[in-house]
Amino acid sequence: MQEIHPTAVIEAGAVLGEDVKVGPFCMVGPNVVLGDNVELVSHVVVAGHTSIGARTRIFPFASIGHQPQDLKYAGEETRLEIGQDNQIREHVTMNPGTAGGGGLTKVGDQCLFMASSHVGHDCKVGNNAILANNATLAGHVEVEDFVIFGGLSAVRQWCRIGAHSIIGGLTGVEFDVIPFGSVIGDRARLHGLNLIGLKRRNYSRDEIHALRHAYKDIFEGDTGTLRERAAKARETYEGREGVQQLTDFLLVEGDRRFCTPRKGAEG
Repeated sequence: MQEIHPTAVIEAGAVLGEDVKVGPFCMVGPNVVLGDNVELVSHVVVAGHTSIGARTRIFPFASIGHQPQDLKYAGEETRLEIGQDNQIREHVTMNPGTAGGGGLTKVGDQCLFMASSHVGHDCKVGNNAILANNATLAGHVEVEDFVIFGGLSAVRQWCRIGAHSIIGGLTGVEFDVIPFGSVIGDRARLHGLNLIGLKRRNYSRDEIHALRHAYKDIFEGDTGTLRERAAKARETYEGREGVQQLTDFLLVEGDRRFCTPRKGAEG
């Protein structure tokens, strides 16, 4: 049974699933789809072509689906898709895509967006991500699964953030962050592996051991380029899932730059 507060505004055309709760002073636009058991606590605005997955809760003063913060946006029809079982806290903002970025911003399942965090246009956020208070993603950022962003961190447009990595508080990320990486600093520098995260995700001692050795070979080696060292590590640790994931990320085609332990960013 739906529970719609009398002060809420649900525009004609909106689609609400079973047992949806819409609290006081919320506004839901005509092209919005709310999945089963979604809850808008109060003073939430959901606009645009936005879909929100089952059991997601959105807290007061969140602004979801309003037009992208991009001067190139010309009113084209673009989308925002939010998955299931997310917690979207107070004052969070999420924008839909743009024509230049594929027209879609997408958020996975079981994520936590703490107060005043932001997901910019054309971002792709995986599952189980955590954005602490005031963490911000610029446009076109790709975030893989189980990433944690510290408070007041910020990611520059077009960056990729690898799975199981952790971004320290007050850190500005300018370049790609490797899977399992730990970065910190006013301009992000790689400070080793996210060992706590690896243990929490039940990676075996042998897998963690292999990752530590591969990390040392790649980022502390003194011969060849980073790509060459990554290719060699891929062969050396063949069959190690974590190392393969790390090297796949580094060996992606294109002119990418990566956060490294040294000054600058190696490509």
